[in-house]
Amino acid sequence: MKVFLMYENKDFVVDEDLPKNADTLMSDLELKPLLDCMSKEDEFLYDVSKKALLCSLDSTRDVIYRQEILKDCMKNPLITKELYELTIKSLAKKQERWLGVFGRYPGSLLSSSVSLLDMYFELFVEMRQIVDENIQNFSSSGFQRFFKMIQKELDDEYLMLVKEHLKELKFKGGVLLSAKLGKAYEGIEYTLRRDKFATKSWLGKILTPKSKEYSFSLHPRDDAGAKVLRNLRDEGLNKIANSLSRSANHIDNFFISLRRELAFYMGCLNLQEKLQELNCAFVFPIVTSLEETIFSTKDLYDISLALIKNEKVVGNDINTDAKLFFITGANQGGKSTFLRSTGQAQLMLQCGMFVPAMHFKANLCNGVFTHFKKEEDKTMKSGKFDEELLRMNDIVEIVKPNALILFNESFASTNEIEGSLIASQIIKALIQKNIKIFFVTHMFELAQSFYKQKLKNTIFLRPNRDKEGKRDFKITPAPPLTTSFAKDIFDSIF
Repeated sequence: MKVFLMYENKDFVVDEDLPKNADTLMSDLELKPLLDCMSKEDEFLYDVSKKALLCSLDSTRDVIYRQEILKDCMKNPLITKELYELTIKSLAKKQERWLGVFGRYPGSLLSSSVSLLDMYFELFVEMRQIVDENIQNFSSSGFQRFFKMIQKELDDEYLMLVKEHLKELKFKGGVLLSAKLGKAYEGIEYTLRRDKFATKSWLGKILTPKSKEYSFSLHPRDDAGAKVLRNLRDEGLNKIANSLSRSANHIDNFFISLRRELAFYMGCLNLQEKLQELNCAFVFPIVTSLEETIFSTKDLYDISLALIKNEKVVGNDINTDAKLFFITGANQGGKSTFLRSTGQAQLMLQCGMFVPAMHFKANLCNGVFTHFKKEEDKTMKSGKFDEELLRMNDIVEIVKPNALILFNESFASTNEIEGSLIASQIIKALIQKNIKIFFVTHMFELAQSFYKQKLKNTIFLRPNRDKEGKRDFKITPAPPLTTSFAKDIFDSIF
């Protein structure tokens, strides 16, 4: 049985490698507060949420498939949590009952497998009941397929048959074996047989004449004899013990997979609950293909900032089909915050989540990359500018066409003429590869050179600032200015 609640046709695997720039994204976009909120200090939820967030989906079909499943979870949070709790229960009970590879003998392996399957049988009965009572409340193709699979694979006839087999496999009346004599009168071809007499009703047992049998008994202290009988028993049980062990592992993998895939949606429900508590907007984004470039949003805000401050924060409205974004202007006006909110929203869109905005529409990107300014590292063997170029080289080695790159004060560690020249050359090369670029900069020469070219699909943005130097942290379309108004900060402090 397959879960398929994260992808239409494959399993969601957590322990695969993350993207090479995962740590950089975590740091530059400040994703930890977001993941902390999703996980609520649950390490497993944190790892699953991180994996889903950083490993972007690459088709609109996959994004919409996951969005629809998440919508179902948000409409039915209690049922989603109930299903997830079943997987937690399976994990706890498995630890109590499963000997696994520690079952040294076929008999003990069989016993622990039957015990585990007994437990799973109970959970399957619970799951069938949940599915039967709630299938009409779920409309996504993912949940409908999952629920119908449960109803088909675990119908009443099958569950009754499993119950009877598990009861028989406990061998309360002993084990019936057959064997042949081999060379030197050694037993061969040990085969487990069904004891038809033991499975009869009490009346059937009375009316059925017993066949002639030969028996013997061991002395209570005959350890050697007991060992011989145990070996004979294990010979007959070996095949069925291995078969049941594989069955138990198969079902165990099903519950592990279900837990892993539901964990992502549990994280989303935790985040939804917190955003509603803060009265912060969120919306399912409209996603377009790689080729259909668009960036349209209303009240897009930095979700990690809202979670850190524990309150609603200022959002921004942008509507454009641009591929090159220059953000210039006042210090501490919200440029970096806007940049982070853009990266966060793109990652959330591409993992099938809702995004922190009242409206959001954007195209898929072939990966998200960041190149943010870093604090001076005294341990660096080379200068800060060399370090910036090395990080840029790391991006170039793995970036693909139709990606998204966010630059924050990049190449400003050298003089403006040299920094502007290098940045300009990099931007032009990236544009040729159809890469969407957001570039926050104080380098007027850089921004002005592109502004004068009046390039198609280029937009210039700037934080609002009134005559008194007050800022509302709103980013709006505006041409670059020669000043970043550092005097405003000096005056406010001194």
